[in-house]
Amino acid sequence: MSGISVAAVTILAIDDEPDSLELVQEALTQPGVAIVVTTDPEHGWRLVREKRPEIVLLDLAMPRLGGMELLQRIIDFDPSTDVVLLTGNYSTDCAVEAIRKGACDYLTKPVVIATLRARLAALLDGARQRHRAAELEGELAEACRFQNIVGRSPMMLEVFDAIRRVAPHFRTALITGPTGTGKELVAQALHNLSPASRHHMAVCNCSAVVETLFESELFGHVRGAFTGATQDRMGLFEYANGGTVFLDEIGDLPLSTQSKLLRVLQSQEIQRVGSPSVRKVDVRVVAATNRDLAKMIAEKTFREDLYYRLSMVELKLPPLADRREDLPLLYRHFLSRFRAQYNKEIRGITRRAQALLSQYSWPGNVRQLENVLGSASMMAQQDTIDVRDLPAQIRQDASPGRDGANEEALLTLAEVEHRHARRVLERLGGNKVRTAEALGISRATLYRILGEAEADID
Repeated sequence: MSGISVAAVTILAIDDEPDSLELVQEALTQPGVAIVVTTDPEHGWRLVREKRPEIVLLDLAMPRLGGMELLQRIIDFDPSTDVVLLTGNYSTDCAVEAIRKGACDYLTKPVVIATLRARLAALLDGARQRHRAAELEGELAEACRFQNIVGRSPMMLEVFDAIRRVAPHFRTALITGPTGTGKELVAQALHNLSPASRHHMAVCNCSAVVETLFESELFGHVRGAFTGATQDRMGLFEYANGGTVFLDEIGDLPLSTQSKLLRVLQSQEIQRVGSPSVRKVDVRVVAATNRDLAKMIAEKTFREDLYYRLSMVELKLPPLADRREDLPLLYRHFLSRFRAQYNKEIRGITRRAQALLSQYSWPGNVRQLENVLGSASMMAQQDTIDVRDLPAQIRQDASPGRDGANEEALLTLAEVEHRHARRVLERLGGNKVRTAEALGISRATLYRILGEAEADID
């Protein structure tokens, strides 16, 4: 940790009173903090877009462009910005409106230097931690990438370990798991780490092959073997001789072809369609499916002996919903790809968008996440993906109140007060005195809003 160089935190102060800006500079100047000030709110708005400050101190009453309007612009531009409002005329209604618009604190002028330093200490610490986390995530993303598969969850680490142990020795392997979990990447990893890596890896999507052409696709044919066979053709097993054949969606393989595949696995010999000659092959076979092969065996739609031959080694991939701790790594992995693909600078994802994505069930797993982030990267109007950039289905399904009603809109006034007070209390580190001061109420009123059960919180 000590070797990591953390970028400076930028504080932007926007106030039409020069004396206030001098106080801010005097109070907050310290190593690792860059302070930018302006008396012009329009210039301040330009600085927000150019400098990307982590913290903005914003005067509420300014000419031409008021603090509330500028607050709204800043939060719309980058919701991760911590905005602290400064005002000489405090009112509870105004404070509540500011917090609802996205401000994190509200200070009354004239601001005491000690108070300003104390209020911003937690925000500075938070900004430094986010800088440090971003750098660590970059290093962690590389450390947690295994053969182009990204993960650090215990389930994925087990998969990585199994691949390392199996790859040098396997002849057949079966990969199971829901659609979109990365079965082809695992098959590629098995090939790459095996002695067969110097030779071809041939891929057959069994769900995309016409039933009458399966045998030709896998084993080849000779000229005249059937209508349309105008020349000899090499099959995938012959093409991959010395390497690996990956049979994706093996559950869609017809029973007639299953028996022929079993014979090839047992004898390592293939016969082109229409040819009496036999050819020896040395091929490793990896099969994958999202179907329940045990159920198919019971229904007589999949051969039991072929299943046992393929499943000598079985790797089970977990759904994304069971490995949510991998989401931040996957965000970084995919955004890095889309930055290059679209030639568009995407810095990251806002905290509220990440919160929404973390609540989603991901029925399409990693492939669906990749598609969602690809779409959001194209739609993003800023250099950070926000909730508005996510597909409508994600916003609808992941948001509270999936019946379409907005949860916040259904709260009573007392519940709104309680939630707001709790948020401010958490922002200020559980300090009730500072919370009551920020809300402009007495400590007794704060206790009442929080409820008797909250009265012992410090």
